[in-house]
Amino acid sequence: MLAIAVPRLAAPAAPGPPPAMAKDGGGGGSGTARRAGASAGAGGAAAPPRLLRGSAEARAGAMGTAAGAGALRLPGLHGYAVEFSPYCPGRVACAAAQYYGMAGCGTLAVLGQNEAGIVLLRSFDWNDGLFDVTWSENNENLLITCSGDGSLQIWDMAKTKGPLQVYKEHTLEAYSVDWSQTRGEQLVVSGSWDQTAKLWDPAVGKSLCTFKGHEGVIYSTIWSPHIPGCFASASGDQTLRIWDVKTPGVKLVIPAHQAEILSCDWCKYDENLLVTGAVDCSLKGWDLRNIRQPVFVLLGHTYAIRRVKFSPFHATILASCSYDFTVRFWDFSKPNSLLETVEHHTEFTCGLDLSLHNRGQVADCAWDELVKIYTPSCLAVPV
Repeated sequence: MLAIAVPRLAAPAAPGPPPAMAKDGGGGGSGTARRAGASAGAGGAAAPPRLLRGSAEARAGAMGTAAGAGALRLPGLHGYAVEFSPYCPGRVACAAAQYYGMAGCGTLAVLGQNEAGIVLLRSFDWNDGLFDVTWSENNENLLITCSGDGSLQIWDMAKTKGPLQVYKEHTLEAYSVDWSQTRGEQLVVSGSWDQTAKLWDPAVGKSLCTFKGHEGVIYSTIWSPHIPGCFASASGDQTLRIWDVKTPGVKLVIPAHQAEILSCDWCKYDENLLVTGAVDCSLKGWDLRNIRQPVFVLLGHTYAIRRVKFSPFHATILASCSYDFTVRFWDFSKPNSLLETVEHHTEFTCGLDLSLHNRGQVADCAWDELVKIYTPSCLAVPV
């Protein structure tokens, strides 16, 4: 097992606990109370002005202002998730919320790139904060978001209005959504603060199955890129769980951390390898064939790890973003695993993705209203 320790740095002043940090990560109490509590603790700063409601076209023309090459500001919106399009190189979707996701509305922003930098292509509004987004794997214009009211929304970039459809079954915040990447199935999985994961076919108006077993908030649900019908979930109950849609019960339970787990991801090159990121500031790798101890532990973040992603081009490289405002890049096969630390946000960094098309390109978003697309120096050259 590799155990790489990086000296802890003095943490920058933070605006207060987000949903996943209240009470050691957000467990306990109602979802609404947790969100309201986090809002009240936002450093005493006044909430941003409420955005004007209006057509998607009007918002697309007035909302985004460039903040230099590789960055776009979404005024009044705090980013929660980003994802590159599997079809269009350089196209990125961002799920964002007003008032740090504690109140107000949400916006799905679709961004593109040109010679001038990042441009806003489309935006769609929802009446609650949006916490995650996933692209369709069979239609380049379709996306699904999930929100604080427990619903999932299907959006079509080719339509002027939306959403096309709304699924409302979760009883608390829907915090995670993912579209299956394996051939032969068009399935979506969602995870909620109601402690359940739900399976959806976008062509059907209701969920196909509900997966129960977690004893805490579900923060992350991710499909295996290798095994059809298999997904992982990470929870505030400190476990990573593996599920098979063909069986009702949980397939494997891994007590991965002694803290709430906010994110997980599958290795793109090894069907048995996953990584988890938690409130204890650590990343851990897990081999599903032997879960007695992690195959690697990566230390260095100074606040909770909000999201973790394996590289689509390197079997041993991954990226993580954190409430310490940083994005870090790692190679768990090396003695000195930390490759680079990127510090270009001034608030909690919540969204992170690596491009499937442009080798080394990364997108992230944070509560500082910025979405950034860039290539870190550690990924700019062959590794």
